[in-house]
Parts: sequence; C-alpha cells; structure tokens
Amino acid sequence: MASTQVFCGTFIHSTDKDPLIILENTIIGVQRDTIIFIDNEDKIRDRLEEYQLPNNVVKYLTSGQFIIPGFVDTHAHASQYTFCGKGMDKGLLDWLDCYTFPTEARFKDTEFARDVYSKVVDRFLKNGTTTASYYATIHTDTSILLCKIIEKYGQRALVGKVNVDMEAPEYYIEDTTESVAGTEAFVKAVTELENPLITPCVTPRFAVSCSEELLKKVGQIAEQFQLPIQTHLSECRPECNVITSVHPKRLNYTDVYNHAGLLTNRTILAHSIYLCDEEIEVIKLKGCGISHCPNSNLTLRSGLLNTRTLLDKNIKIGLGTDIAGGYSPSMLNAIRQTIQISNTHAILAEKDGEKYKPLSFKEVFRLATLGGSQVLGLGKVIGNFEIGKQFDALIIDPQCTNSAFDIFDTDENKEDFLEKFLFMGDDRNIKSVYVAGRCVYEAGKRVVLSHRDS
Repeated sequence: MASTQVFCGTFIHSTDKDPLIILENTIIGVQRDTIIFIDNEDKIRDRLEEYQLPNNVVKYLTSGQFIIPGFVDTHAHASQYTFCGKGMDKGLLDWLDCYTFPTEARFKDTEFARDVYSKVVDRFLKNGTTTASYYATIHTDTSILLCKIIEKYGQRALVGKVNVDMEAPEYYIEDTTESVAGTEAFVKAVTELENPLITPCVTPRFAVSCSEELLKKVGQIAEQFQLPIQTHLSECRPECNVITSVHPKRLNYTDVYNHAGLLTNRTILAHSIYLCDEEIEVIKLKGCGISHCPNSNLTLRSGLLNTRTLLDKNIKIGLGTDIAGGYSPSMLNAIRQTIQISNTHAILAEKDGEKYKPLSFKEVFRLATLGGSQVLGLGKVIGNFEIGKQFDALIIDPQCTNSAFDIFDTDENKEDFLEKFLFMGDDRNIKSVYVAGRCVYEAGKRVVLSHRDS
C-alpha cells in the first residue's frame, strides 16, 4: 500500500449538525491511515505538488460511484453466528436456553472457534462493517483467538470476554474469581497485541447472569485500564422482571450497573427498551451510549425502542445487528429495520391522536456511521470524513454488475443513489472496504494482508 492515497469523486457523510452532507467533485488525501486534506477536485494538481505525489496515487471514482464512512456495528455476538436465522420463533429467555448457551459452550474448542470467528469477521467486512463491538464467550483463550483473527483480517473492533457466574446452565457458569482472572488475562493479552485497531472491552453478559460481586470487580478493571464496557439492558419485559428477584436491593435494572460502577461515558448498553424516566436521566448523566438492535428486538419479540425520544434527550445512539438474535449481519438491514420501527411509532402515535416525527433515512444513516462511532468512544477517530480522522470507508457502486437494484434517468443525484442503496443495496454494491486507510475487501473478495497473515 502506498503511504499516501488520494480519492477523487463524491463523498457522503454526516456531522453532528447535519445528518447528510454530499461532497461532489472532491478529493480526499490519506497518509497511511489518516485524512490529511479535503479539497475541491480542481485543486488536485496543487495538492499532488504540495505532497510531492505522482499522478498514479489518485483513485478516480466512476460517475455513479460514491464513498461513505464504514458502517459501525455497536452490538454483535461473534460466537452466535452459527445459528443466525434459527430459533426465530422463541422469545429471548427461551432462545438463550435452547440455542445460545449450548452453542457458546462449544467455544472451549479452539478449532471450532477458529472456524466460526474467521467466517463471522469475513462476513462482517464483506457487508461493509469496518468497526464492530463483539461479544465472545466465557472462554479466555478463544476470546483472545477472536482478536487475533480480527487483526489478521484488518478489521477495527472492540472485543469482550463474556462474564457469567449465575443464572445460566451449569456447563456455562464461571467461578466469580476465575471470571475476574480470565478478564484480566484477556485484557493483558489483547493489550500485548499492540494493535491500535483492537480494544479489549469489559463484558458482563447482563445483570441476570452476573452477581453483584462480579459486576463490581469487572467494573474496577474497566476503571483501572480506562476500558469500554458493554452489556445488555432492559431487552424484554420477562428479563426486566427477573432483575427484581436476582438483585432485590437495587432500585431498577439501570441501578444494578450504576451501583457496580459500570455506567461511564465508555459504556455501551444494548437494547434499553424499557427504561423509566429516572433510568434515562442516569444514562444521560453518565454519558453512556445505547446500541439499538431493531432486527433482534422484532425477531425475538422483545419490544420497540423509541429512538426519537432518546435522541431528543441527547443520548448517544448507534445501531447493532445483535447476531444471532438479529438474523442479518448486514448494517443495511439494521438501517431498514430502524426506519420501520420508527414508522411504527408514528403510526401508533397518530392512532392515539399524538404527533410523532419518524426518523428519516438521513438520520439513520448517521446512526449507522457517526452515531455508532460515538457510542463506541471512537467519535474523534472515525465515523465521517474530517481532517485528522482515520479513513474507514466504503466505495459504493450502484451500477455494478449484478447490482441489487437499478438506476434510472429519473434518479437525479447522489442522494437518490444513496437512498436506493440503503433500502435496496447489498454487499454486491460495496466495491471496496477500507479500514485505517488499508483496503481489506475488494470486489467481494478479502484482500490478503501479508504482514497480518504470517
């Protein structure tokens, strides 16, 4: 890879102020992993001379192509990929017992884990997910293996060894002390990889399956090393009802985590559907982010998150596939389902004579990119195209061979192209995938990264 690349064409991204900005006839210069300039196309010769670059470093997009930021998946269970699309007739708690715990227990087998983790990381990259927040399992060694596979494939990720010390099958319960020691060993091993793209993430599965002692101790690890924290919160009503019996001293579900020191501006709370006003205020005060997982919430019949209400309260929100509760590893599916759930809230509000503004595709595009980066604590690193940020990006080709959709002369501009891609496109339309300036996927095939594959 050349140390400096220049991309020329149309770029589409979001900012905090504007959910959709289209930069046509634009050049972006990338030195190693970082954006060093953004300028008009007519300044290309000046920029090449300024940085003493040859003409062949410029990658020109065709007239129909455009570049968007890489998708950010804020919640995914890498270990559950084997049963995506299975057990979709069950609710959350039954689904965990029938599919999740038995399958995750198999990840003590290194070769099984290697096969599954290799396929899931490959699949996510193919679908344009440049950054993912992964849950592994309770097994320290194979959780470390997941990180090594992510490194090999060139993805950016947060990864957590899962903690479980109660309210699970006997074959999938850890001793509290061993769970803490495993987390410490995992953090040490991932840190020693010295890969800036991979961050260890403290991962208590959820308050139902973690004792107060365990929650407090992993919270201390997160505080000591200033690590992100990921867990589940208020995913379904039966789960919320169980919390009152397993943690009777706490005021509510959110208070369990708050009491354990797990609510920080580095915390990622998946689902968060059934929150009372007091819980929402605590989450806002602590600066936590919420991962909205619309496919899973619908498929397991968990509920309908009111994303608009949380956004209006200035709470950070990103999108998650939540495989395998969600049956699709594509963030395009998460975008579409988010819009449908928001539309459902609008329909229900109208029925009750209330006003409700559903999310636009532009707003949801922002959630899948910049919003997700902010939830993962990476908002200053990735999420859009700004000088100083790293270049995580997708080249989209609406007119590729065997495209998932068609373009007509009635499609007047790149906004039309983007909207069609978000609603009807798939991995066939993703021509190239870049992570930290490095092309890791090209024309549907993984690019071999020799220094990582050795």
